[in-house]
Amino acid sequence: MPPTARTRLRPRLLYVTDLAYPARGRRYGDEDVHLTARLREEFDLALCHPRDAAALMDAFDAVVVRNSGPVLAYQEAYDDFRTQALSRGIPVYNPLDGRADMAGKQYLLDLTAAGHPVIPTVDRPEDLHRLPAADRYVVKPKRGADSLGLRVVSAADLPGLLDGTVLAQPHIDFVHEISFCFVDSGFQYALYAPDPERRWELRPYEPSREDLRFARRFIEWNTLAHGIQRVDACRTADGDLLLVELEDLNPYLSLDALDTAGREAFVAALAASLRGFLAAH
Repeated sequence: MPPTARTRLRPRLLYVTDLAYPARGRRYGDEDVHLTARLREEFDLALCHPRDAAALMDAFDAVVVRNSGPVLAYQEAYDDFRTQALSRGIPVYNPLDGRADMAGKQYLLDLTAAGHPVIPTVDRPEDLHRLPAADRYVVKPKRGADSLGLRVVSAADLPGLLDGTVLAQPHIDFVHEISFCFVDSGFQYALYAPDPERRWELRPYEPSREDLRFARRFIEWNTLAHGIQRVDACRTADGDLLLVELEDLNPYLSLDALDTAGREAFVAALAASLRGFLAAH
């Protein structure tokens, strides 16, 4: 089949990834090589670094942002990409109207104020009384990701650090962390780290109905019609779940922790989501 006819029949995707990003305990490149190899079965696809996305995206039907690394490392290039994509009407997956990490950490403040089960979060010295008493507190940048800039400090240090650019939370001694992965509104799988000190050593987790109800409330809150989202939570000593992060920009999927059937089910769900996303645009 001539190339021009083939590209008319198969959507063209620009897949944004940083294959060389040195993620601790994770292999971004391996995950994206596997995913793109499978997606090529029904999409024409090219990979690019996040710094190159704005210059290349006009030649494609949509841009798929995957393991592109923390935006802080290329903030100016990302802002330019986002501005151009929105102004020129270029479809981006995940869609750029996400309300969670895609827009920074403000959502943790909003969810705290609304009474959702999230680790209590404040950003002003006058609000510190809203945090439960703790021996240590976590301070992290509002625009942070992948633990960049995260610090653990004492209560005495907190007031002088809250300058409007960071968030403060109590340091919680939790039993384990759980990640729930969704494609669109459909739950795909859950993984957990039995050892809090080795948080990237993940194993499959079978969530209870209550666990899934917890995770779904944040997916519903975010209102993304299409996309991959990861709900990260911690299990407290009392058995409750608290939201740690709602990742809706470029969540790492830890597909290597799944069996073959699990990986194939995820790829099928992602391909179906992309087809629906493209049809809507």
